[in-house]
Amino acid sequence: MIPGSDARHEFEDRWPNVLASGLAGKARVIEEGLNGRFTVYDDPASEECRNGAEVLPMLLASHSPLDLVIILLGTNDLQWIGPRRAFDAMWGVARLVEIVQRFGYRSGMPTPEVLVVSPPHLGPTDNPDYQLYYPDAIEESRKLAGFYARIAREMKCHFFDAASVSVACPIDGCHLDAMNTRAIGKGLVPQVRRILGL
Repeated sequence: MIPGSDARHEFEDRWPNVLASGLAGKARVIEEGLNGRFTVYDDPASEECRNGAEVLPMLLASHSPLDLVIILLGTNDLQWIGPRRAFDAMWGVARLVEIVQRFGYRSGMPTPEVLVVSPPHLGPTDNPDYQLYYPDAIEESRKLAGFYARIAREMKCHFFDAASVSVACPIDGCHLDAMNTRAIGKGLVPQVRRILGL
């Protein structure tokens, strides 16, 4: 989402499409983004399902066969709904990885590799609404990478820290501008090439 608005980034600025461009046609990247999505938690204020664990099995079935599933969620788990901690987001991501690894793929279809991506850190903002969405959550967001790396080790999947290449926009302290969204896609290119042997 573009900071300070309800609009989505242009197609060419979204990190999955930047990743696809960086792979130069050697792999197809399916974009499955939804603003406000949680790992495994419900959002009672939303009319659409934002619980990643509820929609993931359907997505795996509709898009299979898959070689790799990239999971970049967790920031919304730190919202006021709960309230949640980075520790809770870690277990949410672990559940998503488990769904991918144990899903009943059709005969002959591979079990895809999983790449867990920890989100960029939340940052300070003067936006009063976002100060209330994420009270005291900036420090929690800085714990996500360590927790996600732990899950990747324990569940034998791959890990990338998006905070190593991108930062939240101070307009709301949460969302990324186009440059930082593109930076995630570019940062993932060498990792995905290695995983897929491209």
